[in-house]
Amino acid sequence: MQLSTRRLGDSALELTRIGLGTWGISGGRWKFGWGEQNPEDAVNTILRAVELGINWIDTAPVYGDGVSEEHVGAALKKIPKENWPIIATKCGRIVNADGSITPRLTRQSILEECDKSLARLGVDVIDLYQIHWPDPVSDIEDGWEALIELKKQGKVREIGVSNFNVEHLERIMSMSKPASLQPPYNLMARGIENEILPFCGQHRIGIVAYSPLAKGMLTGKMTQDHVSKLPSDDHRSRDVRFQEPQLSIHWEMINQLTTIAKDYGQSLSELAIAWTLRKDEVTSAIVGARHPGQIEANVGGANWELNEGVIDEIDAIQRTWESRIQAVSKA
Repeated sequence: MQLSTRRLGDSALELTRIGLGTWGISGGRWKFGWGEQNPEDAVNTILRAVELGINWIDTAPVYGDGVSEEHVGAALKKIPKENWPIIATKCGRIVNADGSITPRLTRQSILEECDKSLARLGVDVIDLYQIHWPDPVSDIEDGWEALIELKKQGKVREIGVSNFNVEHLERIMSMSKPASLQPPYNLMARGIENEILPFCGQHRIGIVAYSPLAKGMLTGKMTQDHVSKLPSDDHRSRDVRFQEPQLSIHWEMINQLTTIAKDYGQSLSELAIAWTLRKDEVTSAIVGARHPGQIEANVGGANWELNEGVIDEIDAIQRTWESRIQAVSKA
């Protein structure tokens, strides 16, 4: 499949409209894991994504305390170097022995994290290196200065941030403009539309949106039965969005969206991805997968351009859903 690309902000990187996210293949032995992962499935998922034309992979050392990066590195060994995808990873989160996470944005910690990521990935340079969270918020400038240093050293090509708001972005802009921002964005999480999208559009900061499928909710597979069987080491089992009373409300919206998707011969997942990509400010959407079949089922969303009528219909459904969720959240 031929996937279209977009330039990431003012950087030299050209990304396909979807990238493969590797949070889900991190295993279950940390606070935000997704349950046990077969390593062979993980590597084959990455290989299949590249075969399908996806040209970039998103990962992070916090995903399983290096496990996801190791899977990416194992996959790269099976791909001719001239065909390697663009690799994006992150820094600033340390996994503790009990699986909990400590935020850390000191210069020394980031320099050490970068070297460990390079070793796990088996690459000489990281294409896109990002601060994972603005946490501790007092250390944002120190952390960003470390990324600028790593770029000057040639260990990373481009630098960006994840989960920053406009205030955070403004604090680092005078030091060096980030190539990208990675925020959550999907039908169930539209918080970036009022301030972040316009700001990034104005300043030519590329947006790579994560969780376009809302942790699997927008795949249409999260029935009450499916959710009840989530293992305890899958963090979604503790997420209120996957519990009542919210789950039933989500399911009503999902059924309506599924009908729209079927009218166009597409899946709900493809509809959700296409919706996330409808904004000009969004360079690419990060689509997670735990086995090859998942990325095969979702890749079609990259090339589907929704018409205004469909977008209006979806927005009406979303507004009703949002008001009902707000009502039960306040109860």
